Amino acid sequence: MTAPTVEAAIHELMDFAWNVVYDLLAERGLLGDGLFVEEYSGIHSWLEGSVRYTVVHSREVAVLFVDTRPVDAIAFHHDLLGADDPTSFFSIPG
Repeated sequence: MTAPTVEAAIHELMDFAWNVVYDLLAERGLLGDGLFVEEYSGIHSWLEGSVRYTVVHSREVAVLFVDTRPVDAIAFHHDLLGADDPTSFFSIPG
């Protein structure tokens, strides 16, 4: 189980933009699992200049948010968590 503050942050991001997250998952063929916000238990967030990047993940999928906007979703793998540049795993619209 996640800590209440982590859980609240995940829920806030995912609930705020669930329709966009759902569309990203559908576009990437990742709708099998990860349909319930409660399944997302991990979050990694960092600043680059004035932009906040956040990765929210379940055991199956990871969603990248730029500020509060979901921009991409991928199948989750553990290499993402220790990467020097986690954004390199995702496609970020220009």
